[in-house]
Amino acid sequence: MDQLSAISEDLAEIDGHIADNFRALSNGFQKLEKIKDSNRQTRQLEDLTEKLRECKRLIKEFDKEVKTLENSFDRETNKMLNEKKQSMIKELNSYVGLKKQYATNIENKRIELFEGPNEGYTEENGLLASSMTNEQLMDHGNRMMDETDQAIERGKKVVQDTINVGTDTAAALKAQTEQMSRVVNELDSIHFSMKKASKLVKEIGCY
Repeated sequence: MDQLSAISEDLAEIDGHIADNFRALSNGFQKLEKIKDSNRQTRQLEDLTEKLRECKRLIKEFDKEVKTLENSFDRETNKMLNEKKQSMIKELNSYVGLKKQYATNIENKRIELFEGPNEGYTEENGLLASSMTNEQLMDHGNRMMDETDQAIERGKKVVQDTINVGTDTAAALKAQTEQMSRVVNELDSIHFSMKKASKLVKEIGCY
């Protein structure tokens, strides 16, 4: 960061924010690893998704600033800045891959999937980042984030459907319980009436 400060205070500031977000992501995924409850995992993953979006925005801002200043830098400085940017993109994509993996695991825990895992995912992640342009790396990360967001939404829908089923079941059980209570009360009333009638019959028989 000191090297960047000597080049541009704005670039150094953006780099600092990106580094803070990457640290938060690292800590967040470590925390996610220890969470066992699926609902809490989903909430944690949503928080991490917001940090990923913020990182993506900051990297774009860094790239824009580099392009604005590149004419005032020498060749070596521009090379260093581009390598710095590529390093950021690769680190972002590594966290996007982690996010997708956790989202898939959470979804698999909640529902029985009728289709196999994404076969192209392993091959896609196996691509050497060095062979991809910055635009391809960003597109790759964006696509993975979109797919993960969809997986999270499907998982949230399953949770909501489960809650709705539970609510309907509870309401049905409550109605059945109230009905059984009424039946018991009616049986008690019938039993009382029969005892009273039996007593009257005995008294009449004594006359």
